[in-house]
Amino acid sequence: MSKKKRTAVIISRAARSYRLTFLFLIVFLTNNMNLLNSETPDIINLPEPKYESKLSIEKALLQRRSVRDYRDQPLDISEVSQLLWAAQGITDQRGLRTTPSAGALYPLEVYLVAGNVSGLSAGIYRYKTNGHALVKVAGGDRRAELCSAALGQACVKNGAAVVVFTTIYERITGKYGNRGIKYAHIEVGCAAQNLYLQAVSLDIGTVFVGAFHDDQVKQLLNLDDNEHPHCIMPLGKK
Repeated sequence: MSKKKRTAVIISRAARSYRLTFLFLIVFLTNNMNLLNSETPDIINLPEPKYESKLSIEKALLQRRSVRDYRDQPLDISEVSQLLWAAQGITDQRGLRTTPSAGALYPLEVYLVAGNVSGLSAGIYRYKTNGHALVKVAGGDRRAELCSAALGQACVKNGAAVVVFTTIYERITGKYGNRGIKYAHIEVGCAAQNLYLQAVSLDIGTVFVGAFHDDQVKQLLNLDDNEHPHCIMPLGKK
């Protein structure tokens, strides 16, 4: 066989191999499209946070109060974005955040239970600090269920949205041992105060709720065994 014919045979075989591979890929994607879609999280990019406001930090401290009564008015997604950034947003290229954390290990997670937010469907979302986005956990308005888990405290149901802080202790106890649990609790307090002060600047009310059934909140948020709910903070227009 001449060199020219051998080359033609090689090219023909390669072409058949490529066609078979392409056909296999099409069949695989067709048969598994639902599976692929179900494994792809629903990610909502949030508006960029603002770094200036008309209210000074001193005025925010002066005006900070726990507020349990809210108007029946929606929050805007830009306000939710600002509040989540204040709680745990990234503030520099090293990944450091608005809230101090021992060893910069960040054992906290932040969830948003949205019920009446303009620009955002009702549902449960996890705040994705890297990228400033929300990852959808579940759909539907779940505020009433969260209220039931919080011993029926009406503010949880009446807030336009609710922030839930959770803790994954292993992130910090691996370095600090049991002392890391105390550090995680300190961090929750810092994050909650950040949320309080940012809420003041937006004329939004909130309150720190610590009374709830842990197991019910874990089930509602679909938390893993090693992730524990720490506090609930409803949010609404004053």
